[in-house]
Amino acid sequence: MKKSVKILWRLAFGILAFFILIMLLINFRVIGNMPSMEELENPRAALAAEVIADDGTILGKYYQVDRSSSDYNQISKNVINALIATEDERFYSHSGIDARSTMAIPFYFLIGKKRGSSTITQQLALNLRTDNTGQQRASNFVKRVFQKLEEWIIAVKLERNFTKQEIITLYLNTVAFGDNVYGIENGARTFFGKDAGHLSLEEAAILVGMLKGNTMYNPRRNPQLAIARRNTVIDQMERNKYITTAEANTAKSKPIVLRYNKIDHNKGLAPYFREVLRDELKSWCKNHKKADGTEYNLYRDGLKIYTTINPRMQIYAEEAVAKHLKDLQKVFASQNNVKTGSVWKNWQQYLDRYMKESDRYKAMKEEDASDEEIKKAFNTPAKMKVFAWKSNTEPELNELDTVMTPIDSIKYMRAILQSGFMAMDPESGEVKAWVGGPDFRYFKNDHVAKTRRQVGSTFKPFLYCFALMNGMSPNTMLPNEPITIDKWTLTRNSEGSVGGSITMAGALARSLNLVSAYLIKNLGAKAFADFAKNKIGFTSDIPPYPSIALGTPEISLYEMLQAYTMFPGRGINTKPIYITRIEDRNGNILETFAPVKREVISEKEAYTMVKMMEGVVGPGGTGQRLRSRYNIQGEVAGKTGTTNDNTDGWFIGYTPQLLAGAWVGCENNFLRFSSTAIGQGANTGLPIWAYFMQKVYADKTLKVDNNSQFAVPANMQSDIYLNYDSNVQPGAEAEDQGNGAADDYLDVGQYGEETQPAPAAKEKEKEKEQGKEKETPKPGQTPKAQYPKRDTN
Repeated sequence: MKKSVKILWRLAFGILAFFILIMLLINFRVIGNMPSMEELENPRAALAAEVIADDGTILGKYYQVDRSSSDYNQISKNVINALIATEDERFYSHSGIDARSTMAIPFYFLIGKKRGSSTITQQLALNLRTDNTGQQRASNFVKRVFQKLEEWIIAVKLERNFTKQEIITLYLNTVAFGDNVYGIENGARTFFGKDAGHLSLEEAAILVGMLKGNTMYNPRRNPQLAIARRNTVIDQMERNKYITTAEANTAKSKPIVLRYNKIDHNKGLAPYFREVLRDELKSWCKNHKKADGTEYNLYRDGLKIYTTINPRMQIYAEEAVAKHLKDLQKVFASQNNVKTGSVWKNWQQYLDRYMKESDRYKAMKEEDASDEEIKKAFNTPAKMKVFAWKSNTEPELNELDTVMTPIDSIKYMRAILQSGFMAMDPESGEVKAWVGGPDFRYFKNDHVAKTRRQVGSTFKPFLYCFALMNGMSPNTMLPNEPITIDKWTLTRNSEGSVGGSITMAGALARSLNLVSAYLIKNLGAKAFADFAKNKIGFTSDIPPYPSIALGTPEISLYEMLQAYTMFPGRGINTKPIYITRIEDRNGNILETFAPVKREVISEKEAYTMVKMMEGVVGPGGTGQRLRSRYNIQGEVAGKTGTTNDNTDGWFIGYTPQLLAGAWVGCENNFLRFSSTAIGQGANTGLPIWAYFMQKVYADKTLKVDNNSQFAVPANMQSDIYLNYDSNVQPGAEAEDQGNGAADDYLDVGQYGEETQPAPAAKEKEKEKEQGKEKETPKPGQTPKAQYPKRDTN
């Protein structure tokens, strides 16, 4: 043998030995980033966390990449056949590497054509290696060759350890379909609004066609290219005998019909709820460990969060808020001080702050613009898009292309009315609907759990309940007279009435401030504050000042509804619950959640309060329009609330089956209604509640019956009789119109806790010392002759 031939053979064997050595070193993970077999069997592909409603539908997702997972039998055969026909014709006959296609590469290279040879298994190997190592496909030729060797080894291992069905399922769960959507199930839902198991032939061809270039062949962006690619896939299916010529021609003749719905954080049902839930889940992940000791990752671990939100009720709640705010906004914007911008005259510091918080300001600062240039820009008209009410049912339509100065746009957007609405089952605690504002795209503040506002007269039921617990009854007659507490004197109710007497039930129904002041003076502000904090369980600040009788504390809607559960819940305070369980990606339950309950008042006291609060929506009550105008029938109880100068409007109401509350106002307290007739809680919060309940009652699938009744406690012989009679002359309108200012009652900065009004006994002793003893009725005692008992027959 010639020396040159020997050298050639040695060189060939040397290259082969080197190749084998490299493959062995890669296989045994001595060099490179070869995933272990355990990692291949349990791929760490980032899966989006899914927020699931009480009917099993997906409310939303949390993700870095929007990925989903399916089983083989959950994927349409059309997808499987289209994929094999297009990407790997000999998928069922090779063992991971298609020798024929691989050997043909040099010939195609010589004639100047590019040809892919990767099998589905090799493509899966690339996806798994990327997911497990984070290393992307290399652009450098040498590095790419090395990666290719890794993929070959992984492909062979996959073929030895997985069935063909498992391989194709893994592949379809890891591929990208454009628009940051991963996995066939997600692709099907995003582009066609259906699950992967129900994709038609032409829909499957569209999705498989996108694998060649998910941007170029995206049917949303490039419909013509997408059709051409779809038809190529269909031709391949025909050539490989998966479909007939007739089926191919029929499929190719059809247009693309998209039902595109990309779930993101700003769209979909309950976006405010999902954002509040996100914060809670982040905390949960930090405090819970996986089997390997690492924390759960909300964006990668495929958690499934099952919630109590009812999609139908959520839709009704969002529509109710939109329906009322759309009409109310017109009235609010027509106010002269809002329309002209004069309301901002004394609040320039806020405008300056909002300007500096804007993206426009920050961008100009980054470009080193001077303060004068920025000021000029903010006072120069510019094209922009702003929020504007146009639809009750299609939120994406609620915006307007316009031209205005940036500073005027700040004034405009701050004057958009905000709202919070929540509905829950008062006994189970399950939250059924959550609306944190008018539109999450433009207004991120959640007004259910994150915002605290003065609650006005919605706080009065707790005071009246405290009076019941201290010996009074609904029919106890109380004075509607001017009253003095320390240095403050209240001369009349906010709606104008003064003088005479009224039953406690009647006073609550008409929300009389004079009577509430009388109660707090006799019961003691500190004693009532202790009851609210330590018994009811408020976590918000409840300062022990008499002003709390009129609702000056700032409390969230969420916390108010929790407190209200004790009335329809037969004396049991139930913390709202909105998560039922959390599962991992494999369906293993990680944690279940149960409501936290505790007894606050007796069942008899709770039922008595229910009957008293029914008077609020009865004739002469502050919420009477619930029945007269909105025709809400059946047993309903609740309370309206309006704060100073019509800043906040509230209504919290409940039936035997459902408790819900609404708040309406602006972000800034100085932006408020100038008319009490428009700004009171009966006109701002109550209609939202009414519109919601109208739809809930009409939807029989929800099984919320307006014929249901509050259960009479077993220890009560019969239903209680309430007397709403009085000799109080009503003012201009017998509706709740305010709560009095906190500093009207007591200067909180001047008077400390030790100067608060004492309980009735100490107050009487003080009057004796001053020689001013009066005939003051004790709690539970009817006043004497000057307040005669009314005929109850």
